[in-house]
Amino acid sequence: MFKNALTFGSISGAMIILLFVIFKPLWYQDAQHINLKMGEMLGYISMLVSLSMIFFGIKSYRDKHLNGVITFKKAFLIGLWITIVASVIYVVGWCIYYNTSETMRNFPELYLNYMLDDLKASGASAAKIAAKEEEFRYNMELYKNPFFMVTITFLEIFPVGLIIDLISALLLRKKVSVAEV
Repeated sequence: MFKNALTFGSISGAMIILLFVIFKPLWYQDAQHINLKMGEMLGYISMLVSLSMIFFGIKSYRDKHLNGVITFKKAFLIGLWITIVASVIYVVGWCIYYNTSETMRNFPELYLNYMLDDLKASGASAAKIAAKEEEFRYNMELYKNPFFMVTITFLEIFPVGLIIDLISALLLRKKVSVAEV
């Protein structure tokens, strides 16, 4: 089971990093111009595509090792391990990129400006805008702490994988029927 999870989790993790590299030019034009809505949309599409390996990993294990029969619990556990492996690879890839890339130096400030512009466009009060700016600057300081960065990055992808895991386990569970025995 663990070999299967490691294989499919590694494929999933590598896919999300590859998709990030492929999609980056679509949302990041240069250090002053980024399309964060496009980046967020492409990020979640990349997660969904790469985390589809959870479904294929569970199916592969069920068909190759369990003669086509798997309980929800077993399917969920296999998917959970795939999700953990993929999430860890994503976190490592993001932390390396974030800490070594020239393009990421301005990202927090660009993101802050994007959020503030969004608030202004929504008609938020000056007090609410000031409070959000203070909160975001505080979070930017926290993000400099490696433990906090790893935790937040893990929490970006893990819940998406968990949802895909639950759906996959429900779809792929298959018990032995009385007629098959």
